[in-house]
Amino acid sequence: MNNQKIADIYAGNNKIREKFTETLSALTDVQASALPDGEKWTVAQIAEHVSIVEENMAKICLKLLSKAQADGKTSTGTAFISDSFRARGAEVAQIKLEAPEMVHPSGGKSIAESLAKMAETQAKFNELLPLFETCDCDENKFPHPFFGDLSAAEWLTLAGGHKARHLKQIRNVLAKSGQ
Repeated sequence: MNNQKIADIYAGNNKIREKFTETLSALTDVQASALPDGEKWTVAQIAEHVSIVEENMAKICLKLLSKAQADGKTSTGTAFISDSFRARGAEVAQIKLEAPEMVHPSGGKSIAESLAKMAETQAKFNELLPLFETCDCDENKFPHPFFGDLSAAEWLTLAGGHKARHLKQIRNVLAKSGQ
């Protein structure tokens, strides 16, 4: 079934966030700055990228939900996740994507700074929970460069998926660098 409770999406995203934060918080400066052969970004740069993307996702969700609220579009606290989104998600799990320039890390942020930014963004997502539960989060769309037009619910789902994808990448970078 493609309907999911907003609370379940939040719970899944929170579990991923906890694992991500736990992994990054345990790293030394050497581990955070290691760049093994074949990798473009250090772990610190990956963390910075995730913090940038998440902040943008929260802004997109706010925009889409605010429009639904202004239009008087209500919800029952569930979200429709399209078959197209699910198919693209399965496809992206098998390939390496190139992030758009606008979400590339500057390379000047520490893990602690990126984690602090992610905590701020999580607070924004937490503030959006009542809107997700009461406003239509499926009708209005905003384009993603790989997934195409996504609803607020799909952007929310993608936020967790994006973090999970990069947690796997971080673990691979650490393994390659012998950490």
